[in-house]
Amino acid sequence: MKNRSSFSLRARRRSFVYAGDGLRRFFRQEHNAWIHASATLLVTGLAWLLPVTPIEAAVLVIAAGIVWVAEIINTAVERTMDFISAEKRPEIKYIKDLSAAAVLVASLAAVIAAALIFLPKLL
Repeated sequence: MKNRSSFSLRARRRSFVYAGDGLRRFFRQEHNAWIHASATLLVTGLAWLLPVTPIEAAVLVIAAGIVWVAEIINTAVERTMDFISAEKRPEIKYIKDLSAAAVLVASLAAVIAAALIFLPKLL
């Protein structure tokens, strides 16, 4: 029997392939992915056009990354809840609402961070 805790390059490569498959499906099936992609491209463009410091760039990358992670987790939670029960239940609605609220909070924080960085440069 193979030791499950042993390191394997093949297994690591497979895990990256699975993650890539997840991202491809995420972009194909989730409309919000394209909204986040547009916002990320806008922020990236502004960061190239305006003189941002390395710290400001890091803040923008971290803020955008948190939004992406929140949206992907939200999608996973919503899909899981739909898989568990197709019937409309208040408990499932609450779980899905909390998951969506996490994306909203992350997005608002990212917008505030971007505004704090870009508005002084634009005004």
